[in-house]
Amino acid sequence: MISPSKPTCPEPDPSELRAVFGQNLRHLSKEHSSIASLCRKLGINRTQFNRYLTGESFPRPDVLHKICRFFGVDARILLEPVATIKNPNESLLDHPQIRAFFGRQPAEVPESLFPSGFYRFIRGSFYSEDHYVVGLVHVTRRSGYTFIRGYEPSKVLGNVGIRIPAREREYRGVVLRQDEGVMAITMRRHSMSCSITYLTLERIFPAPLWEGFAARSAREKPTTRRVGRVIYQHLGESPSAIRAAARQAGLKADTDIQAPHLALLRNQEEFR
Repeated sequence: MISPSKPTCPEPDPSELRAVFGQNLRHLSKEHSSIASLCRKLGINRTQFNRYLTGESFPRPDVLHKICRFFGVDARILLEPVATIKNPNESLLDHPQIRAFFGRQPAEVPESLFPSGFYRFIRGSFYSEDHYVVGLVHVTRRSGYTFIRGYEPSKVLGNVGIRIPAREREYRGVVLRQDEGVMAITMRRHSMSCSITYLTLERIFPAPLWEGFAARSAREKPTTRRVGRVIYQHLGESPSAIRAAARQAGLKADTDIQAPHLALLRNQEEFR
């Protein structure tokens, strides 16, 4: 007796698979300012990356793993359109309890509103009205979201008697769109407190500059402040500007701050 043959699925055409992967990669790459910058972040040769984009070739397993980790997806990007892989209901902002109040719109921060790249920031110290904190943050976009990352300057923490390693000084957060600007919510690793920064683009300066305020979730104390004005200066990806800003990070007196920046910060003036 001849047993019935099992139905077989047609083998996928390699060119079709490459086309799907290329289309997915182009979709994911739109979240970044340039392909050249993206290739540098991924550590992938630009020419080879272009071959992935056009569907000419597949990445090696180790390169595919690197791409998937960077974009927050899995190996299904080889087979399925990325829109069907990334379920929007997995997002906190799309949870049924708050979807009608938040939805996706706050998470969609266009490059024109708040570009990716490095920023130098200056804010009034929470511990001294005569000093300012100067630091550096990095803004990136992945999987449709805008993220921010930075480190509390060791000199600032040391000034108030706090000594922690660099790993514990790191903070990360998400940037959300607001009516007249953006808001960043950040936390340090394993911390139970957060900081909220609200920024709007200040158009009176020739270079891109955002001004606003930073607030921390802490108990009120007579010797410290929980909110202060802040300005962000966009540096982009310029290595020289980034190195210069990193060298300037720390606790500064008002004599170290440019007069136009002091006029925006108004550290001695009560915040309302």
